[in-house]
Amino acid sequence: MSDWLDSVQRVEALADLPLDPALVEALAARSQESGTIRFYTPTFKVFETQEIAACGKNAWPALSITGADCKLQCDHCKAKILEPMVPVRTPELLWRRVNELIAGGAEGMLLTGGSNHRNEVEYGPFLPTLRRIKGQFPQFRIAVHAALMEQPAVEGLVEAGVDVAMLDLIGAQETITQVYHLKRSVADFERSLERLTASPLKVVPHIVIGLHYGQLLGELQALEMVARHRPQALVLVVVMPYYAPPKRPFATVDPAAVGRFLLQARARLPDLPLLLGCARPAGQAKALIDTYAVMAGVDGIAHPAEGAVELAARLGRSVAVSASCCSVSVGSEVLGGEDQGVSLDLAAILAHEQRQRAVQGGLHGIRVVAG
Repeated sequence: MSDWLDSVQRVEALADLPLDPALVEALAARSQESGTIRFYTPTFKVFETQEIAACGKNAWPALSITGADCKLQCDHCKAKILEPMVPVRTPELLWRRVNELIAGGAEGMLLTGGSNHRNEVEYGPFLPTLRRIKGQFPQFRIAVHAALMEQPAVEGLVEAGVDVAMLDLIGAQETITQVYHLKRSVADFERSLERLTASPLKVVPHIVIGLHYGQLLGELQALEMVARHRPQALVLVVVMPYYAPPKRPFATVDPAAVGRFLLQARARLPDLPLLLGCARPAGQAKALIDTYAVMAGVDGIAHPAEGAVELAARLGRSVAVSASCCSVSVGSEVLGGEDQGVSLDLAAILAHEQRQRAVQGGLHGIRVVAG
């Protein structure tokens, strides 16, 4: 453990973090030789750190077929997540926008939308347009937020040529009822996952850690769903309480609790690509979560905190960077295409190391997978 704590201390951006020593010890005890860790910088939002240069403009835009509208109005979101997305409320507008985006260099897109009262995104009218897009631009990758799906809806996504389907898994009935205001069951979520994984689609479910007002409740049950149905990868995100109504506030999830869940997920799914997605609290909480994620041996992190790349290198991980959405990562394959528009500024890190004479060693020998 002391070696790992020392490695964190050598990373200036992480040196003052209040790490949980017992958790670091548990993470170190379970450590094993890990392969490449990939850092994702999809263009859903502007992103740049001293370690990773800005990604290409509009490489992976997010589009919503309902604009900012959603019938559910879940307590953690209130549809605010949809507001910055590109609105494509009609199939015709979807076609025009995708053509414009491709002309501007887009390699793929995340397609989503607000849910109806059954937590279904009504893609039906848009499926012929998706098929048309894939027919004319076969290299353009489409990741769809599926939500809950009956079998005909799954078959529709397959026939439309969708590359990746995502859905949030909820393992606690209290969360479904209280946070989502939804009259569906935990079994409905598992059945949707089962239908999707039985199809030819690449399936990447998400588990939202702390979804029950900032407390962990059904996450382990959701993890067991994944273990039973074996999708192509699992994305873990952390609830962000910024949009919660005053009467139902969310606590900021304890980063150590997130770290312990990451450790459990890695142990339960040792051979499944495990990714830390875009959504998680900002500031010190994000730095702590990302530090624990690197230590837990996750396979990828989207929009990493400052210092996460250096820490990964110090712990012996090879490093790669992609401008795609992490949900289209299947093992080491990045369906979003070649790594483009992003580079690691290792020279800046090395220059800093040279200025800090009190710090022993350096980043010489860092293994970087070039894009």
